[in-house]
Amino acid sequence: MKALKIGRVKVRTVDVTAKEWFDRVNGNSYFSAQMVINYGHKTEQRHNFPIQYGYGDHYKDVAMQKLKSLAGIPSDVSNYKVRENYGITFRHTKYENCLKREVSNFGVPE
Repeated sequence: MKALKIGRVKVRTVDVTAKEWFDRVNGNSYFSAQMVINYGHKTEQRHNFPIQYGYGDHYKDVAMQKLKSLAGIPSDVSNYKVRENYGITFRHTKYENCLKREVSNFGVPE
């Protein structure tokens, strides 16, 4: 199994947390997310995704696209292949039915 690297850092884990808000007036879902690469290690990296349109598992796709761009993997490679070929532990959590202000604030870097 190959090692996925960002620069000289080997990617071991990817944790994605998202908050979702449903705009009842217009019938659209929005999310913001935070991605942590190598959580709890010295090489930990954090990336934030501000509020944007999307529902279901779209937040996972957005996070994987960012990971691919950081590691230099072509965007046409499936997300499943990235996790399978590089042995990355990919954990994800989504909080639904959040308030708009919670979602707006969640994706902003601290």
